[in-house]
Amino acid sequence: MITVIKGIKVYSPEYKGVKDVVISSNKIEGIYEDLKIPTDFININVIDGKGKLLFPGFIDCHVHINGGGGEGGFRTRTPEIKLTDLTRAGITTVVGCIGTDGICRDMKSLIAKAKALEEEGITTFCYTGSYEIPVKTTTNNIKSDLMLIDKVIGVGEVALSDHRSSQATYTEFTQTVAQARVGGLLSGKAGIVNIHLGDGARNLGYLFSLIEETEIPATQLLPTHINRNEALFKAGEEYVKKGGFIDLTTSSDPNFLEPGELSASEGLKILLDDGIDISNVTFSSDGNGSMPIFDNDGKLVGLGICSVATLYEEVKECIKKYNIKIEDALKVITSNVSNVLKLTYKGTIADGKDADLVLVDENSLEIDTVIAMGKIMIQNGEPVVKGTFE
Repeated sequence: MITVIKGIKVYSPEYKGVKDVVISSNKIEGIYEDLKIPTDFININVIDGKGKLLFPGFIDCHVHINGGGGEGGFRTRTPEIKLTDLTRAGITTVVGCIGTDGICRDMKSLIAKAKALEEEGITTFCYTGSYEIPVKTTTNNIKSDLMLIDKVIGVGEVALSDHRSSQATYTEFTQTVAQARVGGLLSGKAGIVNIHLGDGARNLGYLFSLIEETEIPATQLLPTHINRNEALFKAGEEYVKKGGFIDLTTSSDPNFLEPGELSASEGLKILLDDGIDISNVTFSSDGNGSMPIFDNDGKLVGLGICSVATLYEEVKECIKKYNIKIEDALKVITSNVSNVLKLTYKGTIADGKDADLVLVDENSLEIDTVIAMGKIMIQNGEPVVKGTFE
């Protein structure tokens, strides 16, 4: 089947103008000017792009796809994510991770869930391990997980500066990153170490020490939850200046931000105003992790579930509220992420790339159509493909 998206404004994420985009099977065959479609050909599906914008499929690099939480006891364990939770949010590539609970949620179940989602139509990857160091892997170590398990592209989320972490020593942390570095090189993968940062005063201390005292580059690490508090955010800015990557979390209580906490969209605006190179900045949702809910006085009143829908919602806030250019706002969930994770065929609209695409209304920016690996998953804002048990 050949699909042609006709006369649409293309953001690659850079703006390319009004184009015709041809999809053949699961790839982008080409991008053309005013393509003439033969009338005597069959099986050509034409999508009218008038009044719409075309974006690369979104990449969420931090989602608890097989559930998370549990810090309030077994009843607070969050559920597994559904396919349409992701596709409704424009997410065509997702990276699964385990959080605090590395006992009742393990790598085998994480990989199985990733495989299930891919069978249902989207692209999936995983980090190996959970909060704790030494990392619990599927094989006998980090390097072999990276080399022998296709789904595994990195390590994490490893917790630092958090009372729930395993309180690893600096040496233990450095050895973990070193294994990820070598495993990534040998497997041809990113080998990225996704680092959960809590509210602890040490914030990025281990990371700064590592890049100052070892030969490992700052780009081997992706610290997340950087917008958790002001001190952490400022440290994150310094880390980018030293060549590192940082990740801002989009999920938060919509009615209350803790003192010093920034929304991801506000954080990106500040980074731009401060002259930070945002090519090293990504957004992720922390989807299906547990989220504290506060009342107007800041008192904890319950637990919610982090939503993958916030990933694009925060990008829209960047554009509509903070007047950030569409090209810049999109990069943090498309090309920046694919570069950090070395996902060569993702994150941009170009010849030969995977046909992962999102069509949105030009005025409202609401999602209209989602295409994953050449297959229409969402049409007119509604799922046309659902998960097996949805």
